[in-house]
Amino acid sequence: MKEMKLIDDLIEAHSSNEAPIKDVRTGISWTGVWGKYCGTAKTYGLPFIHGNYTRDLGHLTEKTTLELADYSRSWNLVEASIGVAAIGSMVKPQGKKNINAQDLILEEGANKKITMVGRFPKVDEIKAVAKELWVLDCDPTALDPKKGIITDAAAEYVFPGSDIIVITGSTLINKGLERYLELARKEDAYTILLGPSTPMSEVFFDYGVDMLAGAEITDPEAVLKKISQSGGMINTKVCSGEIQFRVMEG
Repeated sequence: MKEMKLIDDLIEAHSSNEAPIKDVRTGISWTGVWGKYCGTAKTYGLPFIHGNYTRDLGHLTEKTTLELADYSRSWNLVEASIGVAAIGSMVKPQGKKNINAQDLILEEGANKKITMVGRFPKVDEIKAVAKELWVLDCDPTALDPKKGIITDAAAEYVFPGSDIIVITGSTLINKGLERYLELARKEDAYTILLGPSTPMSEVFFDYGVDMLAGAEITDPEAVLKKISQSGGMINTKVCSGEIQFRVMEG
């Protein structure tokens, strides 16, 4: 099996921030891991086959963030969600504060071809200003070709000619991110890695990312509680004063 070089590089780069686990929460929509810092990731892999349980469930807080980060390699996507959140918990939050990258895309994307891997809240606004917009989605029930929402298998067909490529950080969970970044590097496009699943790590700049747009969890206890009680989005509206957007350019 091909090595997971990006995951290996992320873990190695931030292993010095290994810390005991303070808390782990896996909710319907989001997963959080609190160690030295707090990392979040989209919860993938639901619903899962009966019996396909997370390794060592009930004992995750007895581990370190480095041990949980190894879960990011798993093909059990619930485990992988925990692993990516654990990687994020070892990355010191960096970058400019309180900047919403989707607003930057609106400003810079006028009359340009934009390709997005994953749907984001302002996609309709972005579509209104873009010359061309394609949205790749892994959820077959969400596909709507008339609106430019197509299968995530179509990257090779719609990445070419893109001016801006936006990739959800959650693709690190399902192992799609390295492929997308390899394809993006072939284009003369500005590449953004976006969303709360994005570890704010400079490692991504070595893989062709131009901008990281993630989130810093400023009140881990409050955010983890909400993750475990909600099926909704993690954002500054529902987590006012507990989370702030971060943007960093390479």
